[in-house]
Amino acid sequence: MLTFLAPIALTLAQATTGAPPLPKLTLEQSSALRCSVAFGIVHRQQADGDAAAAQYPAMAPRGQEFFVRATARLMDDLGADRETIMALVKRESADLLDTPERIDEVMPACLMMLDASGL
Repeated sequence: MLTFLAPIALTLAQATTGAPPLPKLTLEQSSALRCSVAFGIVHRQQADGDAAAAQYPAMAPRGQEFFVRATARLMDDLGADRETIMALVKRESADLLDTPERIDEVMPACLMMLDASGL
């Protein structure tokens, strides 16, 4: 239920703060963003010595480079500034961290995307 309400709460918060609404993403853009954020979360967990994150390949440097390229591509595609991209990253981070098993759900597809990227 909370996951369903999060986008509504974000929209309401932006409306009350005067921040423009976040842009809608295509499936490809949304997937790249989700994977970028997942790689960042796993990288941080690996750096912290989290045993669960050790099951995944090291996210440095490939996952980091994927994140940089995906967010740069989003900026170009959307004509968005850094603040907008960071708001998208924060929203995706909140979604992935909301449920601990969410990372494990997305990582298989994200690792395939990482391999397909050639990084």
